[in-house]
Amino acid sequence: MSFWRFLKYERPYFLLYGIAFLLTVAVFATDPQSSWHWPTFFYALTLVVLWLAAFTVYRYTRNLQAIRRMQSEDAEPLSLEAEAYRDTLEESGIAHIRSLNEVQAKQKEYYDFIISWFHEIKTPISVLRLMQQTEVDPQSLNEELSRIEHYVDQALYYAKLDSFNQDYEMVNCDLEPLVKDVIKAHSKSFISKRIRVRLELPSTVVQSDSKWLLFIINQIITNSLQYTRDHGEISVKAASTPEEKLLILRDNGIGIDAMDMPRIFNRGFTGLNGRTFAKSTGMGLYLAQELSRKLGHYITCESAPGSGSVFTIHFPKHHDPYLNTLQRQD
Repeated sequence: MSFWRFLKYERPYFLLYGIAFLLTVAVFATDPQSSWHWPTFFYALTLVVLWLAAFTVYRYTRNLQAIRRMQSEDAEPLSLEAEAYRDTLEESGIAHIRSLNEVQAKQKEYYDFIISWFHEIKTPISVLRLMQQTEVDPQSLNEELSRIEHYVDQALYYAKLDSFNQDYEMVNCDLEPLVKDVIKAHSKSFISKRIRVRLELPSTVVQSDSKWLLFIINQIITNSLQYTRDHGEISVKAASTPEEKLLILRDNGIGIDAMDMPRIFNRGFTGLNGRTFAKSTGMGLYLAQELSRKLGHYITCESAPGSGSVFTIHFPKHHDPYLNTLQRQD
């Protein structure tokens, strides 16, 4: 640190000392009962200058020490301003570390998902290669292609989670055609497993994004198909209350263990069913819940082992989670 630069910041002290000395001199000079002695004046001025010089050297030394020990936790600030700056820097450092931890956590999530995705998609690809060496069963071929499409869709929508607010449009969506489109896409699975479909879909219009909502419904029905045995039943019902509209998807499949229920929407969680009855990436319900929340909806589940599962998509009325964000940007 330059000494002259230091003196620039110490000017208030010099002015304070000068003014205090001049005021003291003025008091004695204007006192009619005291006589003025110039030698005494210069003697006092010399003492003040020497004391000010000593104080300046002391302050300069302390500032140099403080600068050298800036990174030390034991360093003491020399002023209230320095203390405020130190606290601000500490808070900024903590916030920066938290941001880095969040970025690293997201990177790990992406890495874990990609590794899991590669592992899962290898299975249908391997099956297709085996089919090349044997007689191709059209039904099995379609099932494996559907699995590949399903995994590709999951990866695509997972990659778009962070930039979701740049790729959505809230419009009026009729639930009936959306549900029927998903049922039609899975028609071969329904037929092959002889699973009945029961629809109770009166005209129900909700505020949502049709593309994302279609994906959400597809994930839930895919999950129900995966864990519903042959000759089972899946029903889809729309309902409405004064506070919200509901899309209720019920199956009579194997159900979900009570220990797994609190975590079924966690990223990568497969649970007992995913490990025992079918291979699962644990991403379907996680994506469905995350996308629902971003759209202002949410999903709940009721289930018990052997009693099937009931997934309900809740559509609270008059709610757009990104409305405030858009207003702030405007």
